[in-house]
Amino acid sequence: MRGIRWARLLALMVAMTVMLTACGDAQDAADSGDAGTGDTAATGTETEGTGTETGATGTEMATATETGGTETAGAEPTGGDVEGKIAVLLPDSASSSRWETDDRRFFEQAFEEAGLSSDQYTILNAEGDASTQQTQAEQAITDGARVLLLVNLDSGSGAAIVADAKSQDVSVIDYDRLTLDAESDYYVSFNNVTVGELQGQGLVDCITEAGVENPQIAVLNGSPTDNNATLFAQGYNSVLDPLFESGDWTEVDDQSVPDWDNQQALVIFEQMLTAADNSIDGVLAANDGLGNAAISALKSAGLNGIPVTGQDATVEGIQNILAGDQCMTVYKAIREEAFAAADLAVSLLQGEEPEGVEDVTDNGSREVPSLLLTPVAVTADNIEDTVIADEFRTWEEICVGEFEQYCPEGALDG
Repeated sequence: MRGIRWARLLALMVAMTVMLTACGDAQDAADSGDAGTGDTAATGTETEGTGTETGATGTEMATATETGGTETAGAEPTGGDVEGKIAVLLPDSASSSRWETDDRRFFEQAFEEAGLSSDQYTILNAEGDASTQQTQAEQAITDGARVLLLVNLDSGSGAAIVADAKSQDVSVIDYDRLTLDAESDYYVSFNNVTVGELQGQGLVDCITEAGVENPQIAVLNGSPTDNNATLFAQGYNSVLDPLFESGDWTEVDDQSVPDWDNQQALVIFEQMLTAADNSIDGVLAANDGLGNAAISALKSAGLNGIPVTGQDATVEGIQNILAGDQCMTVYKAIREEAFAAADLAVSLLQGEEPEGVEDVTDNGSREVPSLLLTPVAVTADNIEDTVIADEFRTWEEICVGEFEQYCPEGALDG
């Protein structure tokens, strides 16, 4: 019996030794795994569970799924699978209502649909201050932004933001406005020369319909520091200049509006009217805000129904068209633009090669890969088929107050 007890005791001691050895090996393995995870941030390769993630190169590959409370990498990377953030830098809310009314909400929708959480992107507005935008960009990068979507206030300050970002290996997408002489990675916008051509032809059509011979035309250009304003002017001047040169039309004045400021536009246009002794038969206004400033001055002078152009298909612009105070606007499908830019930004954040970028745009120093969308002219005849059909605008937001009387019958019936 004593021998049996000693044998059992010996067996128990051996078993305990084996268990202790196994525990030590498991801890060593865990320690080794932690160290490997830290190294992969620098060397680029990390294997966790069934997914493989390449950090430095930005490439992600995964094989598993998310079920219930267990989360592993998915077959198609989403916002939760990547590190870093996206920062959208908007310019202001005074030059056009689109930036806060449209672009912000569409970016939020796009990022949400792409699977990004609210802490993986930020949308900032510089409210017209270039130094503020520079500070916002710097802080966004400090906070982890790896992709910037930039709407510059001017190319000089924009180029400085791009240079700083690129020095920190942060990708930059010029959104809506091209930054001249910069190292931006991509450009997403509309064909802005075409925008101007639509405005020019729109004014021609409206003047022709009004039956005015030798019309006296005033031109309100956008901001001289905005490259888009230059492109718009290139487009509408290609339509209007031959008419001025032939003597069929007369250009009474042509002025740019600093910072697209609508209040300054009102002052400038009032001065135009005074100098022309109120003899203005049509206005080429580069966007709806400038157009509304001209309309206000014309009405104050007792001039109603003068053809005025616009751009952005704002609620105000559509209301003025319905009331007969503005003859056309240019609809740029901002939802499509924002979604295209967001998709491009998410691809860059995930280290993927963007698809569908087939154009290039010369920014003065390099050819920037570009995704350019097509604008559409909007008149009273096609509001329903364009901005309403696309759910860019609703009759409910247009047909309010005094403008309800101008809306189509049944527009508010739902």
